[in-house]
Amino acid sequence: MKGIRDCRAIHRCIALCDRENVAGSMSLYQEFIDRGLLAQCTDPEAVQNLLDNEKVTFYIGFDPTADSLHVGHFMQLKIMAHMQRAGHRPIALLGGGTGMIGDPSGKSDMRRMMTKETIAHNIECFKKQMSRFIDVSDGKALFVNNADWLYNLNYIDFLRDIGPHFSVNRMLAAECYKARLETGLTFLEFNYMLLQSFDFFKLYTDYGCKLQLGGDDQWSNIIGGVELIRRKLGGEAYGLTFKLLTTSEGKKMGKTEKGAVWLDPEKTPPYDFFQYWRNIADADVINCLKMLTFLSLDEISKYEKLEGSELNAAKELLAYELTRLVHGEQEAKKALEAARTLFSAGGISENMPTCTLTAENFTDGKITVIDMLVAGKLAPSKGEARRLIQQGGVSICDEKVTSIDTALSAEDFASRDIIVRKGKKVFMRYTVS
Repeated sequence: MKGIRDCRAIHRCIALCDRENVAGSMSLYQEFIDRGLLAQCTDPEAVQNLLDNEKVTFYIGFDPTADSLHVGHFMQLKIMAHMQRAGHRPIALLGGGTGMIGDPSGKSDMRRMMTKETIAHNIECFKKQMSRFIDVSDGKALFVNNADWLYNLNYIDFLRDIGPHFSVNRMLAAECYKARLETGLTFLEFNYMLLQSFDFFKLYTDYGCKLQLGGDDQWSNIIGGVELIRRKLGGEAYGLTFKLLTTSEGKKMGKTEKGAVWLDPEKTPPYDFFQYWRNIADADVINCLKMLTFLSLDEISKYEKLEGSELNAAKELLAYELTRLVHGEQEAKKALEAARTLFSAGGISENMPTCTLTAENFTDGKITVIDMLVAGKLAPSKGEARRLIQQGGVSICDEKVTSIDTALSAEDFASRDIIVRKGKKVFMRYTVS
C-alpha cells in the first residue's frame, strides 16, 4: 500500500472519525478500553454506567510547572475533549496551590520551587492552550484554580479536619511515595496527597464533581480523594486512570535531544512537532493513533496490517492529525508539504525550518559549518558540532561534510539555497539577510 498522496485523503479519514463521534454508538468506557487507554478504575461497573448513561462532571488536575503544556499533557487534553463530545462536563483544575508544593509522583527528587507570580503566568498560558481542545463557552467546561481554597487554609484546622482520614502507613506504601523513600522525601511533598484529595472533596461539594481522571501515576492520589469523600460525606465518587504515553520499550514519549516536545509553537515549532510524530518507531505508530487521535478504530485497523516502509502512511497521518489538533490545519498542511518535499523529492520547501544568518555570523566573509550548526541549533555546542561532522552525520546540499574546517562564503548563499542535513531526518535551510 502506498503512502497517502495528499491532504484530501487525510481529510477523508478525519471526516470518518467525526461522523463516528457524532453517532456515539459505542460505549465510551469500552472505547477507552479498546483504544488501550484505560489503566485502573475504582469501580468499573459504576463508572461505565456513569459514562454511558449519565452526564457527569469530572476533573483532571494540571500543575503549572512550566509556561506551556507538553506532549505528556496532550493525552489528558484529548481525553477531556473525548468526554466533552460525549456530553460530560470537564473541569480543568489548575494547581495554583498545589504547584507551590510539587507532586512527588514520578520524580526522583524535589521539584523546583516557583513563585506565585510565575505560577499565575503559567496558568494563563495553560488556559490559552487548553481552550483549543475543550469548549469553555456557556459553562460547558470550567477552569478552576485550587489556590482559591488552598491559599487560605488554616493549617491546624486542616490537620484536625482532614488528617485523621489518612493513614501514614498506607501513604508510605503508595507508589508515589515509596519510590522516593530511598532518595529522600521531604515533608513538604508528603502533604501533596492530602491537598490533592482535598481538591476532589472541594470539587465534589462545590460543583457536583463525581469523577477524577488522570495518568496512572496519580492512582494513589485519586484513591485518597475518593476515600476522603466517602469518609467525610458518605458520598460516592470515582477515579479512573489512563496509561502513560510510552514507547513499546516502556520509555516515556515526548522527549528529544532538544528537550520536551511542547505544545507552544515558540518552544517547539509546528514543523518540529510534525517531525517528532512522523519519525516515531514503527512499533509505536498504531498505539499512538489509537490513544491520541479521534480516528475511528475501524479506520486505524486498516493501518495495523501494514509493515516496513508501508507504515510511513500511518506515521504521516498521525503527524498531520496531531499537528492539526495542536497548531491548526494551516500549519499542519505546511508541515506536511515541507516534509514530503524533503523526504520524497529531496527538494526545497518554503515551509521547512530556516535559519537566517547575518553579517555578524561571518568572519572575513566566511562562516564555518561548525558555526552554522550552532547558529541553526542543530548542535548545542561547537564540540558537539565537531563530533557530528567527524562521525559523518552532516551533509550540505546532499554532499557529506568530511572536514571540521569546511566553511562557506557569503557568495555561496547568494547563488543557491543552502540545505544542511543532520543525520537522515533533520534538515535546515540557511539564508542570509
